Amino acid sequence: MGGGASTTPTPSAKVSAIFIYPIKSCRGISVSHAPLIHTGFRWDRQWMVVNPHGRMYSQRVEPKLALVEVELPSEAFLENWEPTQESYMVVKAPGMQALKVCLSKQEQEVADAVTVWEWTGSAWDEGAEASQWFSDYLGKPCQLVRFNTASEVRKVDPDYVKGQHDTLFTDGYPFLLASQESLNALNEHLKELISINRFRPNILVEGCEPFSEDIWTEIKISKFSFYGVKLCYRCKIPTINQGTGIAGPEPNEILMKTRSGEIIRPNDKNKKRVYFGQYMTWNWTEFSAERSGKIIEVGDPVYVLRKVSSSAEAAA
Repeated sequence: MGGGASTTPTPSAKVSAIFIYPIKSCRGISVSHAPLIHTGFRWDRQWMVVNPHGRMYSQRVEPKLALVEVELPSEAFLENWEPTQESYMVVKAPGMQALKVCLSKQEQEVADAVTVWEWTGSAWDEGAEASQWFSDYLGKPCQLVRFNTASEVRKVDPDYVKGQHDTLFTDGYPFLLASQESLNALNEHLKELISINRFRPNILVEGCEPFSEDIWTEIKISKFSFYGVKLCYRCKIPTINQGTGIAGPEPNEILMKTRSGEIIRPNDKNKKRVYFGQYMTWNWTEFSAERSGKIIEVGDPVYVLRKVSSSAEAAA
């Protein structure tokens, strides 16, 4: 019997940008590569600003957070790198001195009853200096907390995801994926072009049809399996200019005309929700025994292994 030549699958897209958001609702960091851990990209949404009752502050109510820049050492994105006492996250904002937050876990006070959406648990308090910095910047009492990975676990929604998948201070899932083509299609309707930073994805891909990411249920990025969980419905944050912290009507008005449940999911009960991007998990258990090689890079190929036929069939 003669063996036929094996065919290499053709990528449907490639990774064009990777973003990490160390502090929830503050500015992201664009990186060329990022290590994968079981909760998503390392450092993503490890920190959060909360009020005196432990409830999260986000750009929905504090748009000035859009102007808070976060820097990590470049070596923080190397696999298996461990911080020392001299390793810092540096936080900057207009009119503020830079804040340095030590990355190595020290003897930290624990803040109880920290809440992000449906989840409540303990978190590490990053101390008086960080609390004062954010309190001064926002003009109200604040605390900077770090997810307590030593004792807390936050599961993703079991209604949408089966298996062992955890997340930190995200809106609920480890990754948000969007495509450059979807942004380009949206910008065709807008008088003033917007950047992808309005939508805060972790993974931006390019080379596919606009909004085709809606229907991807299983993809491979490089050698790693990712699963489409549900379409991301958008709140007011996309209307906030990430360079000024000022909100306007767009792009949500155009999204309502082109990407509402009424348009793309006519049988869905949430007709007034607007959608852009898809939440994802990854099959971390497949690589849990491997000590190295768990890195996604810009330029990595994206293979679509399974998909549904339309946005109406996707989970949302």
